[in-house]
Amino acid sequence: MPRTSAQGRSTATTTATTSVEDYAKTIYGLAEWEGADVTASALAKTLGVSNPSVTLMVRKMADLGLVDHQPYAPIRLTEEGRRLALAMVRRHRLIETWLVRELGYSWDEVHQEAERLEHAVSETFVERLAEKLGHPETDPHGDPIPAEDLSMRYPQTTRLCQLPSPTSARVEQVDDAVPEALRVLSERQVTIGSTVEVVETEDGHVRLAAAPAAEPFTVPHDIAHAVRVSVTA
Repeated sequence: MPRTSAQGRSTATTTATTSVEDYAKTIYGLAEWEGADVTASALAKTLGVSNPSVTLMVRKMADLGLVDHQPYAPIRLTEEGRRLALAMVRRHRLIETWLVRELGYSWDEVHQEAERLEHAVSETFVERLAEKLGHPETDPHGDPIPAEDLSMRYPQTTRLCQLPSPTSARVEQVDDAVPEALRVLSERQVTIGSTVEVVETEDGHVRLAAAPAAEPFTVPHDIAHAVRVSVTA
């Protein structure tokens, strides 16, 4: 039987199972940066489940008042569903930050570990972890961490693949669902806050210089698409 929030976790609803929490967090994540419509097929692909499984869960979440969904229409979180999603996002990103800062994990290792841990810890643990970490505003991938009141701030960003050349930009966020992007940037010592220069763009590929004296390197479109930057010049 799935653990519920009442059995050790304090979230927006006491009837939420781990599956409901995962769905709420995923729905939020799919629309987080660009407000894209979330479809059942996109949700199924992201979670690695079948479309019929998504349909059943979305119906359950609608009954719980967590989503607003009509047949063939996008899936949208209600206010209660959004609060549940943000509570799970907060614990997930705080745990990721803790794993990198305190336990020596690399930023491409922490996502799955945090997925396992986020359902097992109490709200007391989460708040003490936030205090221990100094209430960070972003996680290791540059994703905003909701504050205790679930508010958060997003920087103005664009995808790296959308920048013309030449452009200087600051790396703000890297999609942790694309671990290859995390690995490639780590190998080049490009982290959140790094300044990069778009030297050339061609057929979706982006040629970058990570420092004035550094040798430029090329990243394919799928990696450039996973990186969000703010333009500096």
